[in-house]
Amino acid sequence: MITFKEALALGGEDIKGLKQDLKKKIEETKDINAYIGFEEAGEGVPVLVKDNINVKDWGITCASNILKGYVSPYNATAIDRLLASNCSLFGRSNMDEFAMGSTTESSVYGKTLNPHNKLRVPGGSSGGSAAAVANGSAIVALGSDTGGSIRQPAALCGCVGIKPTYGRVSRFGLVAYGSSLDQIGAFGRSVEDAALLYDKIAGFDPKDSTSANIEFATTADKIDKNRKLTFAVIENYVEQASDDIRESIKSVIKELEKAGHKVVYKNLLNSKYDVAAYYVTATAEAATNLQRFDGVRYGYRADSKSVAEMFVKTRSEGFGSEVQRRILLGNFVLSSGYYDAYYVKAQKAREFIKGEYLSIFKEADIVIMPVTPSTAFEFNSFKEPLEMYLEDIYTISVNLAGLPGISVPTGYDKQKLPIGVQLLASHFEEQTLFDAASIVEDICAYKNNLL
Repeated sequence: MITFKEALALGGEDIKGLKQDLKKKIEETKDINAYIGFEEAGEGVPVLVKDNINVKDWGITCASNILKGYVSPYNATAIDRLLASNCSLFGRSNMDEFAMGSTTESSVYGKTLNPHNKLRVPGGSSGGSAAAVANGSAIVALGSDTGGSIRQPAALCGCVGIKPTYGRVSRFGLVAYGSSLDQIGAFGRSVEDAALLYDKIAGFDPKDSTSANIEFATTADKIDKNRKLTFAVIENYVEQASDDIRESIKSVIKELEKAGHKVVYKNLLNSKYDVAAYYVTATAEAATNLQRFDGVRYGYRADSKSVAEMFVKTRSEGFGSEVQRRILLGNFVLSSGYYDAYYVKAQKAREFIKGEYLSIFKEADIVIMPVTPSTAFEFNSFKEPLEMYLEDIYTISVNLAGLPGISVPTGYDKQKLPIGVQLLASHFEEQTLFDAASIVEDICAYKNNLL
């Protein structure tokens, strides 16, 4: 399949031909359900857009009934930047409702399937973007990552997914889930393609109060595969992962040492504290952000006899069970008598988690650890919501700390399901992250014939 870099060099007629080929592939793979709608904007290289990023005059639903029929009146900043840089917008990708999930099962449009095994989940919440890039129905795609929603589906589908430093990519036009955690990021079939897409959307934006007003330089054109780096392996996380993932990561580490990179071993706090701090923080912010969807200002409005009844019926009928669950949890931790016990304590834990990472980055350039505890699991694998929440144990701390992270394919398990490794860098060190990811990608391509 053509790379994003190659596509960016094409002219008008070739771009038209490329889009026709992609439309054919989308039709051939429609059973995967990666696309939930198809609209186009712009004349450049096609980029798939997750259904929680605003595109002017396009419908946007966040895969929820409550936004059915709503049409965006403006572009997200990331969209404007793509349109200004030889890219076009090419379809909407499926997702977990309001980005709340790890399987893309909670979408009102139905679940997305993993292209490697249709009985398995593609991950979430950006499962549609990951599945489309993995099966070749998209060259690159935008996603969003609040607690692993780019890195986890990238790992389960066998593509590359980058979650930038918090504040590096504007959140203006991204429908908010957890405002202090959300980041728009990129999917590609290679590290270079993901870096190229990241370069097009990154940079300061005065429309976003959380945007980092610091100098930005492109990364893809400066990737250095000859750089020697220090990798910090999070040993307790690697040992907790499944046998196949653990052995795959250990194999990568051996190859890094052979290539002259320094490897050190570290441990992080038990990941159960990450889960607790994250779900208190994320649900509290979600409950606040989703108050605006009330039947008055946006989308769906239930038939009712009074305004009070309309509020209740609209939200009860419009939101799915997982979103309702997280709104309830969020309102609970913010309620009188519980705010200090839960929310304030979670923010203290968050600062501790950030401090742990920063202490490691005093000795190492890159942190290396699993993306997921297992490879893609079957649909309906979990009886309780908490079991699904634990699938994010290796990704959520990265959002709590605001760090950049990337998932890179390392091979396959015994069931021929993709395995990914997670690499992290310090704040705004995306160049170092892409350098390291390219080094790992080359090692794994050589060992596993992935490319």
